[in-house]
This record gives sequence, C-alpha cells and structure tokens, in this order.
Amino acid sequence: MKVVLIMMNVLLRKYDVPAPRYTSYPTVPYWETDSFSIVQWRDAVKQTFDESNASKGISLYIHLPFCESLCTYCACTTRITRNHAVEIPYIQGLLKEWESYKTLFGKRPVIRELHLGGGTPTFFSPENLHWFISYLLEGCEIHNDFHFSFEGHPNNTTPEHLKTLFDLGFTRVSFGVQDLDGKVQHTIHRIQPFENLQHATNAAREIGYESVSFDLVYGLPFQTPFTVSDTLDKILTLRPDRISFYSYAHVPWLKPGQRGYGEGDLPSSFLKRHLYEIGRHKLLHADYEDIGMDHFALRHDDLFKATVSGKLHRNFMGYTTTNTELLIGLGSSAISDAKYAYAQNEKKVESYLQAVKENSSAIVKGHTMSERDLLIRQAILQITCQGRLNNEVLSQLMSPDVAGILAQMEMEGILYIDEFGLQITTQGAPFVRNVCNVFDERMTGHRIQQLFSKAI
Repeated sequence: MKVVLIMMNVLLRKYDVPAPRYTSYPTVPYWETDSFSIVQWRDAVKQTFDESNASKGISLYIHLPFCESLCTYCACTTRITRNHAVEIPYIQGLLKEWESYKTLFGKRPVIRELHLGGGTPTFFSPENLHWFISYLLEGCEIHNDFHFSFEGHPNNTTPEHLKTLFDLGFTRVSFGVQDLDGKVQHTIHRIQPFENLQHATNAAREIGYESVSFDLVYGLPFQTPFTVSDTLDKILTLRPDRISFYSYAHVPWLKPGQRGYGEGDLPSSFLKRHLYEIGRHKLLHADYEDIGMDHFALRHDDLFKATVSGKLHRNFMGYTTTNTELLIGLGSSAISDAKYAYAQNEKKVESYLQAVKENSSAIVKGHTMSERDLLIRQAILQITCQGRLNNEVLSQLMSPDVAGILAQMEMEGILYIDEFGLQITTQGAPFVRNVCNVFDERMTGHRIQQLFSKAI
C-alpha cells in the first residue's frame, strides 16, 4: 500500500499541470478566429441543421448571467446586480437572437435539449421565465425524447420557479452546493444553509422532477478531509440522482474575485486529490456509479444509462445524455457548436444586447473545423465519455511522439493498449485530461500557465 501511495504521489506531481477540461476541441484559446467569418458560421449552422434536425433534433443553451452576489470561486461569465429590471430587456435580446436562427433554419426546429445556465437562472422571476420559454418554443417542435433542465440556486429557487418550469417541460434541476462548511462558504462568498438545499430538493421531488443533481467542488480554500466528509454525509441524506464533483479551478489572473485568498489557503495537490478520493469513496459506497470525469449517478438515472449504452456525450454544457450535432447558445458569452464550426457571443451584457439590436447576432469569434480537428475531437470524446479510444482512430493519430508518451503512461499504469485500442485503467482515471492532452496537437505550451487550470 505504501508503494502504491508513493507512486500515485509521483504521478500527481508529474501530471498536475495546466490542461483544458475538453468540453470542445479545439479549446477556445486555440480557435483560429482570424480566418473565421459570420458567413462560414451561418453555412455551418445551416448544413448541420439540414443534416440532423429531423432525426436528432437540436440543443439550446441559454446563458442567464445575472447573480445578486459574486461567488469568488466561480469561473463563469456573470453580471452581479440586484436590479431585476434587467430581466425583460435581456429576454427580449435572447428572443431576437433566436428569431435570427429560426429564419436561417428555414424549417421548424425540433428541440431535443434545452438548458438554462448561468449565472443564476432563478434570478429571473417565475413569470418572466414562463413568458420567455413560451415565446422561445413558439414555432418549434418538441422531440419525442426531449430533455429540459436548469441550474438553480438553493437560496432563491422557489416552489413557484420549480412548478412554472416543470409545467413547461423541465424535468431536471441542478443545485449548486459546492461545500456546506461555514468557513469555506464565507471565504468563497456563497452562504447557503443546508436547510435551503433540503427545502428546494424536496419541493422539486414533490412537483415531479425526474432528476435532481448537486454540484460539489473539491480543492476550495480551507477545505479539509473533515469538511468534505461532512458535506458528503449531509448531501447523501437527500439522495440526489446525480452528483458532479468538480475540481476547483484557481485562475485569479482570469477571475479577480479569486484574489481574496492565496495559494497558501488552498489544499496541496496531494491533499486535493485526497479530498476527491474521500468523496469518491463515500459516493461509491452509497451505490453511485463513477461516470466520465467528475460525475456520479445512481443506476436509475439517464446519465448512468447513457454510459452503459455508449451514448454519453460531452459538449459545452458538460456531460449530456443527448448527442445532438447542433448546439445553439443564446445570450452573452454563450458558445455554439455546429459540428463544422464553433462560435461565441459577446461576453458583456451591454455589448451583447447592442449587437443583437443592431445585427440580430452577437458573435465575436469562432473557429471552422478542419478534417484533422474533427478526427481529434472524435478521439477526445471517446476518451472523456468512454474511457477508451478505438484502434481505428488511434492508428490515425499515432506518431512517434504520441507513441512514446503513451508508452510511458502505460508503464505508469495510467492506460494500456491492445488490439482493440487504448483503455484508461482505474488507476488512470484521475489523468483523463492528461491523456486527452497527448492527442491535442494545438497545445504548444505557449501561455498554457495563463490559459488553463491544473489537470488534477
């Protein structure tokens, strides 16, 4: 056992380097925006829509960026305000942007997946959310196998929010928990009593939500084995259907709010991994299944079923059970994926609304996929969703440099290669991002320290 721990410590030190989370390939910092044009984007959207709308349907991601207070751990694009008068103008901008896409489609879109992300979607009143979703879905068809979900803050997700969205077809809700320890909550400026989470969870289940999930974060300032263990013990009494257990991304050069605490307040790399293993052990003992990177689900949940059936997918929304080829992102900073191209909107709310008002579009940058990009994306999706890479794709990406790195990882017990391809081992599970990194031909090392959080 001592030898195993020493070996793991060595691997953690070696591989705890900056690396993308791989919700896309190429990752956003490596998009070739200079050669990208709105015309290319529109062509990619139309082509992908025509190829897949009738059979697979499309996904919609709505970014609702407003929060009443800043959670300093958060790396999302947000707007902090207590002025709820911003709700209606922002919704009007979203609907205008969506109308421009519907005009481009030329046919009724089939909505397969709809997700409200943030920010804090429940910043918006139930009445305004009802108005917005009703207009959004006007002139659309709903796929037989549709999935509508939203992110809720336990402090302000009311039964009215839950009932309003449920009546509109939402059956999944994710509550941001992060940590339940008082000192940790105070440091990251997210004070939320366990009772608020309990009330919101119970209300969702009473209304009829099929899946309630919690987001937790390990590696936060002042977390200890005791606080993480205590948080897990408490949330397991509520038996969420899914749990996301994310690694804290410390990027104070990108998110100034994180400058309120320093490296000395954070767990060391080895302790951080120990915190994860504490949580993982408790979740597995409680009959949750380990899925992809950072995710756990009970066996009745669709996330687990998608894993078993090989249908688990990953995109800008993270892991999803719905593998559509067209994801349209609406709102400030929202990213869209049209299979053959990516695009991102203006990040600032005012700039987004002005651009939509003037041009019905707020896209400021993007990337058109090459054939090589499509191949590497396929490889990364296999690795992150299935923990393996089939031999057909592996053989096309194998080079002397890649072969050398993979051979080293095989010696370290991270993966093995046989006649079927590449398979990540149980011991290698913490290093999935590092394995993806081997095939990422755009990671040159240039400015990596300032682009990505640590892999582990």
